[in-house]
Amino acid sequence: MSASDRIETRGTGRTNVQKAALAVGAVFLLVGILGFIPGITTNYDQLAGAGHESEAMLLGIFQVSILHNIVHLLFGIAGIALARSISGARNYLVWGGAVYLVLWLYGLWIDKEGAANFVPVNTADDWLHFVLGAAMIALGVLLTRSRTRTGRV
Repeated sequence: MSASDRIETRGTGRTNVQKAALAVGAVFLLVGILGFIPGITTNYDQLAGAGHESEAMLLGIFQVSILHNIVHLLFGIAGIALARSISGARNYLVWGGAVYLVLWLYGLWIDKEGAANFVPVNTADDWLHFVLGAAMIALGVLLTRSRTRTGRV
């Protein structure tokens, strides 16, 4: 933890960017767990390791696989761990958001029935990835904006 991290959190616990990273990480962790629960994940008996052949649908909407669920779990653990510092939380939100925007573009570009759809993703996943990416970057930037401006003076 840097000196500026200690100054900003003294007496207040976590900063808003840390709280946001922690919340996003917790949601990803929860989604990863829910992806393995029959009923919450429809067509659970068709949950595949990876690939577009997996017909399992989280909440009946988002196509998932074992690989997809594990990625959510790992992304959630990373968010919770990186929320311990301001810079870690900001980096998680900004770079994680960038990863999700790349996934959005990837999902728009690939053939959903082809081998390139190894995660797998469907159209609902694509647009969720866009919203997640944009929101995460916005949180990371906006919640540290005053800190960045102050640091430049």
